[in-house]
Amino acid sequence: MSARVVRRDVVVARLDDLRERERIVVDVEGTELGVYFYADEVRAWYNVCPHQGGPVCQGKMMPRTVQLVRGEGGLKSGGPGFHPTDRNIVCPWHGFEFDVLTGKHPADHSVGLRPVPVRVDGDDIVVTI
Repeated sequence: MSARVVRRDVVVARLDDLRERERIVVDVEGTELGVYFYADEVRAWYNVCPHQGGPVCQGKMMPRTVQLVRGEGGLKSGGPGFHPTDRNIVCPWHGFEFDVLTGKHPADHSVGLRPVPVRVDGDDIVVTI
């Protein structure tokens, strides 16, 4: 006999509210989720950093840090800068970063956030847990 997992849909926000705030952290029956709106996309992640279990979705969302290049052939450092479009979620415990749209760590794509199925249904943001 095997255990049966029952999944269900839960409305967690209104699209207009999420669009304005860009991120919300919600508790759905004791499970914390981070729900994001960025680049006209909606994503949801479990609020657990894969590094040491920190509340990753409560961290800041920042542009991805890049190393700028300058000079002929782009061989000289232009110092640190920020990517014009990529955004990362930064875990508040240890600074681990994750792409807001893919959930992947920028340097090690084998490390990532655990996704939650999410969809827009009319004006509602619906997660499946």
